Amino acid sequence: MTGGPTGWLLIDKPPGPTSAQVVGRLKRALRQGGYGKVKIGHGGTLDPLATGVLPVALGEATKLAGYLLNGEKAYRFTVAFGTATATDDAEGDVVARSLIMPDAAAIAAILPRFIGPIAQVPPAYSALKVDGARAYALARRGEAPVMAERAVTIHALNLLAADDGAASFEVFCSKGTYVRSLARDMALALGSVGHVAMLRRIAAGPFHEARAVPLDKCVELVQGGALEQALLPLTAGLDDIPALAVDPDQALALKQGKRLSGLRADPGHYIATLGPVPVALVEVVQGDAIVVRGFNL
Repeated sequence: MTGGPTGWLLIDKPPGPTSAQVVGRLKRALRQGGYGKVKIGHGGTLDPLATGVLPVALGEATKLAGYLLNGEKAYRFTVAFGTATATDDAEGDVVARSLIMPDAAAIAAILPRFIGPIAQVPPAYSALKVDGARAYALARRGEAPVMAERAVTIHALNLLAADDGAASFEVFCSKGTYVRSLARDMALALGSVGHVAMLRRIAAGPFHEARAVPLDKCVELVQGGALEQALLPLTAGLDDIPALAVDPDQALALKQGKRLSGLRADPGHYIATLGPVPVALVEVVQGDAIVVRGFNL
């Protein structure tokens, strides 16, 4: 491989740090471990209070981080009923209260409303931009950003438990879904108010929590020069993208950014491979393969 290590660090993020702070810790650990300056980025932001799967890309894998953001996600979360907060999670100030504590039967009855294509309004405390400024920055200044409604898809929403004024769920959803908004809206549909008391991402695209390494453990390995014990290959981020075999001439053309014509492949995204080596992420349109991201491997 060229230009230093390439692959994925699949972090089990603890509560507290932002996703950017996790990347910062890993950058420092890479320098301390003797890996020098490594290109690094994460594939999907988690709220500071959230835990779970945070894919961190190194080297050539950073070219896939943006693509990974388009993948489906899965979360486990708990809604605390009776209090609404400014942030729609446990971090914010209480802004409304309700004495209504829905039971399991009532909760199960409203779930079908939130499965399939739905519209939701993102939280005011989010990184989305409103008139050129981050919504959370406006909210912290006491302004009230107007958040545009957006379309998302909930593939599955399962009630896991309900008691003592709280309920736990598992959700499988499209990119752009805000679990905090989902929790808020479910509570309102039940005639109550609520906020997210716990949020854990259990999957992001092809990455699942079973393979995730706690942040402190990963930092310890990297600082000690044992990056290979935590590093997943570039191909680990490609498990949900079909392969498209190419010959040496086609591989060279793709590396030069050229379009391949006359392919017998259905429209969609593929990983062009020369033997076992990924050459490029391509999009096939009407039999032509167009380079989305090329790999220098």
